[in-house]
Amino acid sequence: MIVQQKLCTTDEFEEFLALPENRDRRFELIYGEIVEKMPTEEHGLVAGNIYAPLWNFVKPRKLGRVGIEVRHALKKDRLNDRIPDISFTSTERAGEIVKQGPVLRMPDLAVEIQSPDDSQREMREKAAYYLRHGSRLVWLVYTDKPGVDECTLGADGEMLIKQYGMDDLLDGGEVLSGFTLPVRDIFDVE
Repeated sequence: MIVQQKLCTTDEFEEFLALPENRDRRFELIYGEIVEKMPTEEHGLVAGNIYAPLWNFVKPRKLGRVGIEVRHALKKDRLNDRIPDISFTSTERAGEIVKQGPVLRMPDLAVEIQSPDDSQREMREKAAYYLRHGSRLVWLVYTDKPGVDECTLGADGEMLIKQYGMDDLLDGGEVLSGFTLPVRDIFDVE
């Protein structure tokens, strides 16, 4: 849901977030528009089904950080402040834990879970943004027709998309070598 259509910079976005009425709400800045994130119960359950196995794989191996709805922005991009539903940043890139404001880099892995009003085109635009700005892998999780798009960049800079169905095994590729997750488990919300 777009909250404000006037183009907003990241500085103005920080002021907007600081308003008392916005304290317990979730917003993203997408190409200068403030958009409120309004996840459903299904969204939360699907996110948990991805987060838990990721965390269980990453934590004991000390591979990095897995986060839920962590803000990511770039100093040079004053019109975007993104919140992937789940993110992974490797130990090599993690740096200090950010305690206020956004992490000033994109995660190695960004996971976006479809909300009821998200189209495939919008989801793929999100993936393209993450990949163009430093993410190495993006998983787009579709709840309307259960499945996952794995998005990476090819050698020519074009986005490559591999589609996974319910009977497939999603893997972490070069970003999380050895990690696998049955797609069916992502959608086991009953």
